[in-house]
Amino acid sequence: MTTTAAVPADPRYGRPRVPPWVGDLAAAVIIVATALAPFKVPEHEAAGPVTIALAIVPAVLLPLRRRWPLPVLAGCIAIYGLVAATGALEPGVVLAVSIAMFGAANRTDRRTTLTAACAAVVATTLLNLLTAIGSVFDPRAFQVTVLVAFAAAAGDGHRSRREYLRAIIERAERAEQTRESEARRRVTEERLRIARDLHDVVAHQISVISLNAGVASSALQTRPERAQQALGAIRGASRTVLTEIGDLLRVLRTEDDDPTNGAATAPQPGLHRLDQLVAGFTGAGLHVSLRTDGDLAAVSGAVDVVAYRVIQEGLTNAHKHGAGHRAHVQVEVDPDRIHVMVTNPVSGRSADDRSEVPSSGHGLVGLRERVASVRGVVETGLSPGGYRLAATLPLPKEEPR
Repeated sequence: MTTTAAVPADPRYGRPRVPPWVGDLAAAVIIVATALAPFKVPEHEAAGPVTIALAIVPAVLLPLRRRWPLPVLAGCIAIYGLVAATGALEPGVVLAVSIAMFGAANRTDRRTTLTAACAAVVATTLLNLLTAIGSVFDPRAFQVTVLVAFAAAAGDGHRSRREYLRAIIERAERAEQTRESEARRRVTEERLRIARDLHDVVAHQISVISLNAGVASSALQTRPERAQQALGAIRGASRTVLTEIGDLLRVLRTEDDDPTNGAATAPQPGLHRLDQLVAGFTGAGLHVSLRTDGDLAAVSGAVDVVAYRVIQEGLTNAHKHGAGHRAHVQVEVDPDRIHVMVTNPVSGRSADDRSEVPSSGHGLVGLRERVASVRGVVETGLSPGGYRLAATLPLPKEEPR
């Protein structure tokens, strides 16, 4: 039979904590007092020195019940049998058996408690019957048994209540930890979303400004008209990026979905703005050929936004790192998926060479996160046509009516 260590009282249970030795001292005082005090009952002999000595022993055994609950219970029952065999009646020994039974039930599991209680009830009953004077119906043969059974039930109830309170506290702590973990996860996801949105709205315009600044610097003396066009492109890109950053900040500062806030309710870019996106890159000096197959209107929701962002990222990289100022965009819409591909020629250096315009590579990382959020697949790398960025996105299936 296994035993479990008792859990000390916890202030969270709402009760003051009492030192264990207080209860042991009170029990010892009662046991010793009843053993030494004159206690005479008709038909029972007075306690002799040996009986008194036996009656005091449980006061020494009971403090050990926290470590050895079952052996202490067995010892108290054995002492009770010896005292009963002398014909004396010692209430202190009966109290010791009850306390030992309560301690065993309080510190063991329910199966062990049931086994120990049944054994204690049978043992005390047999001892009482064997030592009964005059008749087996001596009330002592039953009242001690009832007291032992009651102590077992009380100890088991106390243990069950303690485990119940501990389970409630552990559940509350787990719930608190779960709320904190969920809050951290949401903060992390929101930070990543803001980083992706900031990259999407800024990266293209900054690359346009950087490239046109280089053109204006090199053509300022030899081709003033070309430098003037480049400065005009820089001015337009600067206005655009400031407007987009302002819109993003207004969204971040909005605490609720205010319908009067245009930034909070502005629609996300999608494939319906694909012509505008291509026109913007064309105006920045990148020749873009576009080919679409299928119904673009069939693409909606998050997949529509992600497809647009894939094309935007591909054209931005082609503008910054490609050769020949050319790029090709292909969009194929099937009944269950959409395939987006952006290719551009590269110079004699590797396609990953970004020495002309420094880059952290966060754009492709954020793009992969966006594609993964809609269960899509993205592929990047060299191809026969140059550098290739392709993504396959599954279209959400309509629920049958």
